[in-house]
Amino acid sequence: MWIAENWKDYEIIDCSGGEKLERWGGYVLVRPDPQVIWNTPKTDRGWKNRNGHYHRSKKGGGEWEFFSLPKQWQIHYRELTFNLKPFSFKHTGLFPEQAANWDWFSEKIRTAGRPVRVLNLFAYTGGATLAAAAAGAQVTHVDASKGMVNWAKENAASSGLSDKPIRWLVDDCVKFVEREIRRGSHYDGIIMDPPSYGRGPKGEIWKIEDSIHPFIRLCTKLLSDQPLFFLVNSYTTGLAPAVLTYMLSVEMGRWDGRVDSQEIGIPVTRSGFILPCGASGRWETR
Repeated sequence: MWIAENWKDYEIIDCSGGEKLERWGGYVLVRPDPQVIWNTPKTDRGWKNRNGHYHRSKKGGGEWEFFSLPKQWQIHYRELTFNLKPFSFKHTGLFPEQAANWDWFSEKIRTAGRPVRVLNLFAYTGGATLAAAAAGAQVTHVDASKGMVNWAKENAASSGLSDKPIRWLVDDCVKFVEREIRRGSHYDGIIMDPPSYGRGPKGEIWKIEDSIHPFIRLCTKLLSDQPLFFLVNSYTTGLAPAVLTYMLSVEMGRWDGRVDSQEIGIPVTRSGFILPCGASGRWETR
């Protein structure tokens, strides 16, 4: 398992009964987590003294209950600064477990000894984009949501990265990749964080089990002659790490490299155990 263990501004304090107790900077939140299927005593005082609590509805969705939580605040990871705000369906605008991947590809970019072009697809609020840019890469950031791209730009400004070579695009990721192939564009690293389910601008259905392998195959056409890495993230519990390894091994076979896939997770302070938070598949050059 790859563990995001270098955070100072974030921690999972405890988890029980389908929920996790988290510290985001100076604020404590309680949010649902489907992986937390155990029930242990909720003795930490944070369970009662939380700043925000997302209550999941049995009918689907849910709503926030706030206790002295600002509309927006910041946390830091290494040299990066992220603007957080609670919004629909329990999210805050950041997936802290991804720091394990940020550290991995940042080191590859810094030690490449050459200019590196990175494509970040389904790029959300830009955590991976900022990490790659801070490491010295030229980054193309693509997400279908204008609001998410604007949020990512705010994070870049807060991190002092506004002057870095980042191209911000509001676009359907599949359509963008198809156009880039026709334009003859190439990238040394590709990052994708696809949703489990979604709809394109014209009603196209994205279901990760059906769409992810064809999309990985399509994206390999954008890789340079000497690619550095290819990263695929999945939050769908049905996609085991071995499935990611199989797909990447099939599609990246023409390049000399290695594939590894693992669960990613975050330590739980109270128990000392690791809470799994999805899986990642990594291809890297030898």
